[in-house]
Amino acid sequence: MEDNAQGKTPEDLLRAFSQAHSLVPEHQENADNPSTADLRSKTTFSSDEFLKGLDAIFDTHEATEKAEPYLKQAMADTENAGDDAGLLTVLNETMGFYRSRGRHEDNQWIVQRALELGLKMGIEGSEAWTTTLINAATAMRAAKRYDQSEELYRQALESARKTLDPTDRRIAALHNNISMLYSENGNPEAARDELEQALSILQASSTDPETDIDVASTHTNLALVLLQCATESALVAKSSNNESTASIQDLQTSTDHANATSGKANCEHPSTDVDSLLDQAMHHSSKALEIYRNGHLEHSAHFASALAGYAQTCFAAGMFNQSVHAYRKALKVIKGCYGVDSDYYRITAANLAQVEESVQEAGANLTEAAPTKHKQNDTAIAATMSKTAPLPECSDGRPISPATDTKIGTSATAFTSPGTEPNPALHMSTSDPSAADSKPRISGLKLAREYWQTYGKPMIAEKYPKYQGRIAAGLVGHGSECYGFDDQYSQDHDFGLGFCLWLTDEDYVAIGEQLQADYEVLPQEFMGFGPREATARAQGGSRRTGVFRISNFFASITGYPAAPADDKPHEWLLLDEPTLAAATNGEIFADPLGAVSKTRQGFKMMPEDVRLSLISRRLGMIAQAGQYNLPRMLKRGDGAGAWLSIHEFVTNVCSLIFLINEPIRAGYMPYYKWQFAALRRLSKRMSTVLPDVCEQLETVLRLSSAACFGGAGFGEGGKGAAPAVEQIQGTVEHICAEIVTVLQQQGLTDSGEQFLEWQRPYVEAHIGSDDPVLHSL
Repeated sequence: MEDNAQGKTPEDLLRAFSQAHSLVPEHQENADNPSTADLRSKTTFSSDEFLKGLDAIFDTHEATEKAEPYLKQAMADTENAGDDAGLLTVLNETMGFYRSRGRHEDNQWIVQRALELGLKMGIEGSEAWTTTLINAATAMRAAKRYDQSEELYRQALESARKTLDPTDRRIAALHNNISMLYSENGNPEAARDELEQALSILQASSTDPETDIDVASTHTNLALVLLQCATESALVAKSSNNESTASIQDLQTSTDHANATSGKANCEHPSTDVDSLLDQAMHHSSKALEIYRNGHLEHSAHFASALAGYAQTCFAAGMFNQSVHAYRKALKVIKGCYGVDSDYYRITAANLAQVEESVQEAGANLTEAAPTKHKQNDTAIAATMSKTAPLPECSDGRPISPATDTKIGTSATAFTSPGTEPNPALHMSTSDPSAADSKPRISGLKLAREYWQTYGKPMIAEKYPKYQGRIAAGLVGHGSECYGFDDQYSQDHDFGLGFCLWLTDEDYVAIGEQLQADYEVLPQEFMGFGPREATARAQGGSRRTGVFRISNFFASITGYPAAPADDKPHEWLLLDEPTLAAATNGEIFADPLGAVSKTRQGFKMMPEDVRLSLISRRLGMIAQAGQYNLPRMLKRGDGAGAWLSIHEFVTNVCSLIFLINEPIRAGYMPYYKWQFAALRRLSKRMSTVLPDVCEQLETVLRLSSAACFGGAGFGEGGKGAAPAVEQIQGTVEHICAEIVTVLQQQGLTDSGEQFLEWQRPYVEAHIGSDDPVLHSL
């Protein structure tokens, strides 16, 4: 599909986040539309003031305690103000903060929300969209979701080339971050190419490359990538000698042999011998420290990355004393700026420990560096380090390393090196073959992803190269693993190796049957797991894995090949929430055409009139079951009737929470078995509305036995029903009062009536359609 005048089409943009998240907006909301604005709070939000406040928190080193509450409040403020642009700014800052704290699972929700919001706003083709893609890609890389990260980076690069000047430093930052992805994925040559492009842009755009932090960071990154190439060359040498493991010391002891066999290494750069690679790595890591010295920039938090990169290079070159000294100094910077409870500190400390252990095992003396051909460089750099200014002892710092975070509407870009990330040269031992004999604890989604990466993706690349850019893969649908709720108890049925492959109707006709046949002969043992154990209900036409037409797959779950149209509310109302949850859960590992993501998104984009109609219905049932019938059944002494009233109340409150948080962000309430698991997860998210109700509902359920049946035999101490009844009724009214408050905050009512049945007309007044199916009698 061709690009339109405004940039990529929604179908193309869906490639940017091919996970279990939905991205294509149903419609673009106009914040200036009076009918929309009337529903919003009069609260105003200033992005400039928000950023100043956040900067102040980091400047005063209080981020550990104050940053997250500040970000959460800013999200609430932007939503109350109806300020989508402000919310996008907050989400971008939150991505960086969570990533810097290693809170990658929490960050998945923020990434999803930022991308969905950007598409809803229609900002494709803008600098803000480029920035959001970069930050999202970096967050996914930090979470080790490499396929999604690479796709997002690719989209970001396409967007950057359209929205930014070729010499814009943000493009260099993007190349820098892409290099980290390739480095982690074991492709150092590609990483090196990206870094060389970044360095070229930076040097051309810099007023003084000799004092430029961004240039220094890129030199450090190049040094680390060159070390990867050197390590691969050493591994080739060890392999040629029939040795199964290699350590960083082997970069010296096997240099001569590696020089003769370096053509076999993955690094196919003209200079791949170990000595040459080490020379270049030392040059770049030394140059980075020189730039910090020239510019008197040793106080910068980026200095930690340069020190750690230099430490790795020194260790590879046999300069053990300097390596330990640099790592220790890097830890001092990291501790001061990020704290000890961060990935940066833990990983750097682990690298230092490995260096010290390796040196001790080698019998080296840490008081003097081992003599190497790099000794002259060692002396010069040691002198450089001795002249550095004292490092600041701050309690926290802005999330700078190991990736780029940019602010919406600015050109501020932070270049960093991965020097505080795992040292690839220090993790060289081959896996223990016996490790596969025991099953690891792994979720079904992760198992499916690993199985796809190891066998599915290569099979398609080999046998279906023409369709490689058209076949989608993932795991979506029925089953606890698709919700992420599976555990060891879930593995006795409908669990095991497998994933879904989705084809368009046209492609299915061409290759569907053969692809299914090839899928079925994939290895049936992997990571300690055997073939998928499918129950009768998950076989044949109801199978949950394998090759599917996209349309048939969604029809098998919902009865519809695609989501009903907005003007078909009766069809939407026929789709219960658990069905919609099954159609929109799971993860999409790859979606080159964006067709699967678009279809899933359609089901997630419930029309607003339908959502409001369902909210009204839930209000009615909450009032009827909890506020009216429950006390009446208790008075009658009908314990069974009261118990069923509690069930209806709880179920409808759960549904209301998902609906009022909007399915596009919160998803749908799944079927009863996982209802509370999903509610607990939603309640832990930032900016969730009614987050405390989950715990209250669980209290109601716990007390229901005593309230309905007198407490005897139910662990209530024989006190009878009265205390439990009182607490349950008080909790019910408290929950209903909270619901009224939220309805008021969202502009859905201006009534303070606590009996929720009487709130329904206020909510339904916002339904635009006159279709009677959407309105109560």
